[in-house]
Amino acid sequence: MSKPDIPTILVVDDDENILQVLEARLLSAGLSPLLADCAETALEMLAGEPVDLIISDVKMPGMGGQALLREVAEHWGHIPVIMLTAHGTIPDAVDSMQAGAVDYLTKPFDGKELVRRVRTRLEESRTAAPAERKPAPKPAASRPAANGLIGGQAPAMARFLELLARVARSTSTVLLFGESGTGKEMAARILHDQSPRADGPFVIVDCGSTQPTLLESELFGHVKGSFTHAVKDKKGLIEEADGGTLFLDEIGNISPDMQTRLLRFLQEGTIRRVGDNRERAVSCRVIAATNADLPEMVADGTFREDLYYRLKVITLTIPPLRERREDIPALATGLLAELCARQERTPAVLSPEAMDRLTAHSWPGNVRELRNALEAALVFCGGDVIEPDDLQLDPAPAGSPAASGASLSLEDSERETILRALEASGGVKKDAADRLGISRRAIHYKIKKYGIGE
Repeated sequence: MSKPDIPTILVVDDDENILQVLEARLLSAGLSPLLADCAETALEMLAGEPVDLIISDVKMPGMGGQALLREVAEHWGHIPVIMLTAHGTIPDAVDSMQAGAVDYLTKPFDGKELVRRVRTRLEESRTAAPAERKPAPKPAASRPAANGLIGGQAPAMARFLELLARVARSTSTVLLFGESGTGKEMAARILHDQSPRADGPFVIVDCGSTQPTLLESELFGHVKGSFTHAVKDKKGLIEEADGGTLFLDEIGNISPDMQTRLLRFLQEGTIRRVGDNRERAVSCRVIAATNADLPEMVADGTFREDLYYRLKVITLTIPPLRERREDIPALATGLLAELCARQERTPAVLSPEAMDRLTAHSWPGNVRELRNALEAALVFCGGDVIEPDDLQLDPAPAGSPAASGASLSLEDSERETILRALEASGGVKKDAADRLGISRRAIHYKIKKYGIGE
């Protein structure tokens, strides 16, 4: 048994050579390795030995790395797991991280890089321990209606909020999909506020509005004299997020050069300021969001596939407002109360007819459009009751997703939505279900119901 102050690393691999290499590397780094040639042996060791971190191969005879990961998550959830995978099988590693692994490395791996990853994950586990003893956070659905994510009546939103609350408890990288105005920034804030890093900073980077020539300096910082107007050293936003959460909004808009630099940061956990030679270690959770079709961008070569998989550890898709109409009354009521309080005016209400009009609208701008419509209605209404004529609602622009489904029946609209999700996910039903915020069982039922693929 290792000394109490030396971290114990359990290494699981059916390749004897890999075990020997890892044992030597960990010993030289001052760590205490335990070796297991299969998952079954690893479980026996876990039952009798205190372990601080696990390194496990994905592909092994018998139980295998994925099954071992599930057992560790269920019985030893405090132990971080790093997965090893053969080159070219990154999707297997991504599946592992969705199941609870904290990181992965592809074989052949660099020994120094593996030790660096191990130390980073050990430190994260150590610093996260106090947060895990805090009272359990309230579920996202209990937050005020004004946050734009209130829901639960609509099945798609109920499923999304359930996943959001579950994902928030981890520190894994998250990729948020959703149309403009659905509340991606609010979802990112909830992920941060209910995470083990909640006491750290929450830093927002709008990749869509920042000029490409300035984004590098904004993200990575610069040193004095590195360019004409660099009159002093500047810390970048990635460094500002150290110990907390970095939210990269509209990630699909970054240039190929920035994609390369961002990928290096996600892989190495270090950054280099513009004009500097020194590497700086940064530990933060990364949440990225986009309304772009990243799989299509990967297919046409405008977005790096390796960066996509680094960001796509966990994917969540916020349903558009037209697919959660059951939630509109509660959402509209909450937004209206917030607007009245902000304007310091007497509370206003929506007439039944006005509420019916809101519920029937296709909402191409989603929650943001709803909020703006209510703010304008408060200006136009003659008293404290908003009527249908007080609502200025424009039809959905031609070619938008909202317009394409506006004239369809509810069943036709649902079928088209499932088809779009399957197309965007390359036909992978699990990924399509995640995009829609429904269970795998539900998507299999609906595919059979609508005869998709027959």
